[in-house]
Amino acid sequence: MKHLLSLEKLPLADFETILRDAKVFKKERGAHKSQPLKGQTWAMMFSKSSTRTRVSFEVGISELGGNALFLNANDIQLGRGEPIQDTARVIGRMAHGAVIRTFAQSDVETFAEFSKIPTINALTDDEHPCQVLTDIFTFEEMRGSIVGKVVTFIGDGACNMPVSWIFAAAKLGFELRIAAPKEFQPSAEILKRAGGEIVVTEDLKSAASGADMLYTDVWVSMGKEAEAAERIKIFTGYQINASLVKLAKPGALVMHCLPAYRGKEIDAETFEANADTIFTQAENRLHVQKSILNWAVS
Repeated sequence: MKHLLSLEKLPLADFETILRDAKVFKKERGAHKSQPLKGQTWAMMFSKSSTRTRVSFEVGISELGGNALFLNANDIQLGRGEPIQDTARVIGRMAHGAVIRTFAQSDVETFAEFSKIPTINALTDDEHPCQVLTDIFTFEEMRGSIVGKVVTFIGDGACNMPVSWIFAAAKLGFELRIAAPKEFQPSAEILKRAGGEIVVTEDLKSAASGADMLYTDVWVSMGKEAEAAERIKIFTGYQINASLVKLAKPGALVMHCLPAYRGKEIDAETFEANADTIFTQAENRLHVQKSILNWAVS
């Protein structure tokens, strides 16, 4: 049985399979030769709100022949304190797979253990594997292999996005630079676990110099709203804008996993200048999610 819980735990061969098959799912949309989820119902358990993740998985499950059952925390007994292992054992006897978007990584891992059905991490506080798989797919669609390239992440270097990028860089063999304030840099323990070519710095300009991709995310992640004022103060200056793009390699991609707060992590002009890339990246969530679902049941 396959689970996508973390990019750290995803074998390289499975990375390659998911990325390869996503090309086919994108090309064949509306004319799929098989429906691997036919007759299946997948539970979508979301404790955190979403636009792209929810829509891409619901549409993807449907287009692969399955049914999506959306459940937020208030729809089920988790919202009233039922242990995750008990919820998992119930859903595992009724559904064929689960897509979970929540806070604690341990909840996704416990669910997978006790449900005994394919389980996909659609975001936790620790990792966002589906997003980074999509980002790599998008880069390779537009620029070819990411192996040996330079990806620069700008902003909160300790949140789920850069952590998943760290594990991906170590597995796939590209250089990752993380430009972040000292107190928002990834832990030494994660860097040691991952290995790979990872550069962590407070120097935004050196991180962007010669990069093949500039990438950013919100300064205030879900669940961190109480820290908003302090975070905005600390992150001011860690922004993708025209002057930073000029330091990157000519033709470098500018990417954002959305939602975007113009004037903070990216300025409005740079966002609009790169909107086609950013919204292709958003669309590709659908094709990559379908590839992940197909991989999970194959």
